[in-house]
Amino acid sequence: MDSLKVLFAVAEASPLAKVGGLADVAGALPKVLAKRGHDVRLVMPRYATIKDFPSTPVGDFTIPTPGGQEKATLREGRLGNGLPVYLVENERYFGRPKVYGEPDDLERFLFFSRSVPMLLKLGWKPDIVHCHDWHTAFVPCLLNTTYGEDPFYSKCASVLTIHNLAYQGWFDDYFVNTAGLAGNMPAQHPLHPQLYSMLALGILCSDVVSTVSPTYAREILTPEYGEKLDPLLRLRQGELFGILNGIDYDEFNPATDPRIPGNYDASSPQKKAANKAALQRKAKLPEDPSVPLIGMVGRLAAQKGMDILVEGLELFLKKERAQFVLLGSGEELYQKMVADIAAKYPRQAALFLTFDLLLAQLIYAGSDLFLMPSKFEPCGLGQMIALRYGTIPVVRRTGGLADTIHDAGPNLDAGNGFVFEEYSAKALLGALRRAVAAFDHKEAWRLLMVRGMQADFSWQASARKYEEMYRKALDLRSKRRRAAS
Repeated sequence: MDSLKVLFAVAEASPLAKVGGLADVAGALPKVLAKRGHDVRLVMPRYATIKDFPSTPVGDFTIPTPGGQEKATLREGRLGNGLPVYLVENERYFGRPKVYGEPDDLERFLFFSRSVPMLLKLGWKPDIVHCHDWHTAFVPCLLNTTYGEDPFYSKCASVLTIHNLAYQGWFDDYFVNTAGLAGNMPAQHPLHPQLYSMLALGILCSDVVSTVSPTYAREILTPEYGEKLDPLLRLRQGELFGILNGIDYDEFNPATDPRIPGNYDASSPQKKAANKAALQRKAKLPEDPSVPLIGMVGRLAAQKGMDILVEGLELFLKKERAQFVLLGSGEELYQKMVADIAAKYPRQAALFLTFDLLLAQLIYAGSDLFLMPSKFEPCGLGQMIALRYGTIPVVRRTGGLADTIHDAGPNLDAGNGFVFEEYSAKALLGALRRAVAAFDHKEAWRLLMVRGMQADFSWQASARKYEEMYRKALDLRSKRRRAAS
């Protein structure tokens, strides 16, 4: 396959800035594509937290904002793997430590999106601009409207990947007028009332749209999962792809991971015990290898199944011989409810209300089971990381969880985890009870661990599918250009 030039436009990318799974994808997929012979580069904001990352100014430009004109400086650096990174610098919008969660996020990421076409004029012209989530979804709209008649951009195809449809970057007519978006809004479109978000405009304007798992790509076409954008997504169904995320097998490798106290692999799963003991000590739980230890890492939010978890957790701990460790933060209501349960069962449950990458690795490596009772899950990386570390997932069958985790069955002789279907505390408890009962069958459990550790959820297979999608985007772009001429 001929080499492609691909620009990843993202709000976060590991190791520079990481809030969620998007950073893992943006850190790993470009690296794999580059190894496959493509010229891949990243562009992201230069947040205050990454000002120490070595970079050199390569150009300045001005960007229209609701308050007038703002200067942006483009800086260039390279990650440790040699991947080029462009950083958009502006003190007003990005000279702060937080990636998301600012009251002017809509204005911040509109500024960033408007910067992306400007940097394309500075000497490197990509074949594909690959945008991610609402923060850069406006870029395809700009390529079709503001720069639609500019021959420089005419052959540049756009791809939009939806990592989570629930976050859309909504705006109103006031923002349209103050931010100068009127020329970018298709006023006569039959779905015009649904286009008042950056993500909606990106879905409408991108040459192709993708999501991060095949099942989620089907789910979002329905009212149940479509977050009110399902009519628009059904309109683009012919250009909608579902490509499963992968994980970086160099970073997540229990045999070499320097972040865990004991290294091991599929030929020595018994060495995992050192990590379990370390996690029990860290959580101030009884250091007992015979007790099944359940780990959970993630946001304390309704999407992650926290309502059915808090409903069933106390009953589970009361009746089962098991331990539970949760790392994460989120909605105050869930934080309080889980904290109350942990206080009531201090010898069985521990809660860490923080963001701690080292502790997360210890939970992946030290737990026996990894819990993901999600209401919806576009892909999920936690279940793949858990399998890599021989930790058996307990999941609800939805989105990427349905694509990656299959029930082990009563004899543990198939599949790689424990799966429940109905979104209820009762169904969750049933799966957990099956899992902790199965933990006593030591030889069958060891084989289940090894099977999970030997599974391949690396980026290689997904990278090939991205290449095919890029070719499709270029073909569609060419056909539209010919049709318009």
